[in-house]
Amino acid sequence: EQSKEYEFPSDWGLTYSYETDAARVRSHMVTATGLAKGSDRMEDFGKNLKKEMIDFVSYYRRFPQVAGKPSFSTLYTSINVLAGHYTSYGYKYPLPEKRRKRLYQEYAEIDKSLKRSR
Repeated sequence: EQSKEYEFPSDWGLTYSYETDAARVRSHMVTATGLAKGSDRMEDFGKNLKKEMIDFVSYYRRFPQVAGKPSFSTLYTSINVLAGHYTSYGYKYPLPEKRRKRLYQEYAEIDKSLKRSR
């Protein structure tokens, strides 16, 4: 399930359009969750992602119409899990199976909510 094969994104950062940003952050998080130990540029990826996640939450939580969306609250939860992993274990250490499983469930939920514009 974990892989060293991935394409390093060139689309980091926010567009300030909630649906676009939420889908992008989620997509980057899905990639990060699946990275195996020793993946190429894993540390760069983690650092870019952590900045993107923090920027996303800092920006969007100020808007009640966004902060109340199910997609936002689930994404916020996932962001806390992944950011917490980076803080505790650094960027080079892959996520444990149990944490990965839970995150993949949350990503599926976020995807469903976003497709329904919720």
